[in-house]
Amino acid sequence: MSTVQIPPPQVKVATLPIDQKRGLNAMWCVIATEFMLFVSMFGAYYYLGSNKDRWADHVAPKYWLALILMAILLASSAVLMWGEKQAEAERFSMARIACWITILIGAGFMALQGYEYSVEWKDETPYSDSYGSIFYTITTLHALHVIAGLLMLLYIGVMPRYGWTRRTPHKPYKTVAMYWHFVDAVWVLIVLLLYIIPNIQRYMHVHH
Repeated sequence: MSTVQIPPPQVKVATLPIDQKRGLNAMWCVIATEFMLFVSMFGAYYYLGSNKDRWADHVAPKYWLALILMAILLASSAVLMWGEKQAEAERFSMARIACWITILIGAGFMALQGYEYSVEWKDETPYSDSYGSIFYTITTLHALHVIAGLLMLLYIGVMPRYGWTRRTPHKPYKTVAMYWHFVDAVWVLIVLLLYIIPNIQRYMHVHH
């Protein structure tokens, strides 16, 4: 006696719309986390120097090198912002050029920061005291973030396309640019808190 084979019911798989902002939202979470890390470092910096006037007793770091480094990073952000506009306008070749220019500027920043370390090392080292330790911890932590940003930019630089794809319409160029701008903004805070203010304190202490 033959049995009748009943075909399984056809199940329609519901396809959810792709979230076009998930990459940007994820990067905002990364930035928020990394920002709190730097806030903790800045808090430790001022906690170690509170009520001791020790920053005024130290040779303040060379702020002119830090300002040059800040100008370099701000220039790189300006170039990358221009690249973002090119990517949005689907002028991907120009966006790629802007990305590689940013990479070169970022590499120049790292080289100059290495020189700055060689200058600062004559007056202060990471193992001199708590000031030297926290100063190099914060600046080295930032340098690691710059390296991470450069690696992301390298990925964007070799990416075949930046526009919409069938699998995901995320915006990799803008997402990576957000991280790079964040790294630049952190350096502005570092220049203010670790370079400018200590030099002002040192000046006031000497001329008091």
